[in-house]
Amino acid sequence: MSTSEIATVLAWHDALNSGDIDTLLSLSSDDIEMGGPKGATQGLAALREWASTAGITLNPQRMYYYDGVLVVEQQATWTTDPEETRILASAFRVVHDQVISTFRHETLESALSATDLTEKDLVSDT
Repeated sequence: MSTSEIATVLAWHDALNSGDIDTLLSLSSDDIEMGGPKGATQGLAALREWASTAGITLNPQRMYYYDGVLVVEQQATWTTDPEETRILASAFRVVHDQVISTFRHETLESALSATDLTEKDLVSDT
């Protein structure tokens, strides 16, 4: 297990949640791929735009890891409705301590299925 890849994803969450866009971008590859319920996009400009306007906080919960791929179960809240929380999951691919892709899924099960990770890949319950 690579703790640097896990640390990268945790730092990515910290930067997003604190609004530290410069750090978020430095933890991401120039051609980062991102996807979620509103479609997919690519690149640092798209990441900057999303992080600046999404109004989302993603607090990591359980994490699953294998060979550079992480699935992170997250407690999500939005600035538009801070009283509502939902449990989502995101799949990350990390190479050379940079996030090269992140795709949000509505359930942990769909994120695990999309990445071929299973309960045996559980790393931590943060």
